Amino acid sequence: MSGSANILVGLVVVAWILWRQVQQRPVREDRKPTVLLILLVLGVVALGAYFKKEPATGLAIALLAGSLVLAAGFGVVRGYTVRLWRQDGVLFRQGTWLTILLWLAAIGSHLGLDVLIDSGAKGLGGASILLYLAVSLGAQRLVVQARATRLGSFA
Repeated sequence: MSGSANILVGLVVVAWILWRQVQQRPVREDRKPTVLLILLVLGVVALGAYFKKEPATGLAIALLAGSLVLAAGFGVVRGYTVRLWRQDGVLFRQGTWLTILLWLAAIGSHLGLDVLIDSGAKGLGGASILLYLAVSLGAQRLVVQARATRLGSFA
């Protein structure tokens, strides 16, 4: 995929993620991380395709790694903003306005780092957006699952 196609797909995925974040949903222990795995695979494929065509500087790789660490950090913090409650014996989850604000800040930070990354490797930032989303979503999921485990009684 081209850089603009990656960005377009990334924006669609972000819109879908934000919509899903504010939905009240049961927390299920056995829920497979399908979306997360799809994003991860697509992100790795996009990066692989990028690196086949373009060399990247050490600085660009370091900035990309820093971006992924930042994605995980935002995901951990967001995981603590998700509201968990029990209703009729079922554990539910729902993101808050702070969850959405942190998602927007995470995307903004990735876009900001894209400018720096692109100075050493044009298009690398766009090629990494799906991997960035996968890392951030995965970290959030781990925190929410850990919090839910402490509360017990999954759906």
